[in-house]
Amino acid sequence: MYAETIVYLIMAVVSLLSVVAVYLAIVERDLIKAVIYSALQSGFYAVLYYLLMAPDIVLVYLPVAVGLIPGVLIVLISKTERWEKE
Repeated sequence: MYAETIVYLIMAVVSLLSVVAVYLAIVERDLIKAVIYSALQSGFYAVLYYLLMAPDIVLVYLPVAVGLIPGVLIVLISKTERWEKE
């Protein structure tokens, strides 16, 4: 019973942290930092998937959402301007 409560508490905290990471990614003017916040949010989602007992989804989601997509976005940002204009 207590183990279930701890898992639910961890899920609630990770969900809240993912919402904070999304907010920070949206309001950030530095595009590199926004990509990092987005990758952080994806990492929190991977933790949620793991706690929801979907390890196969985690094994695909982590390399793509935390590694590949931010890497491609950083390369694209390096070809343009790093700072978002007002």
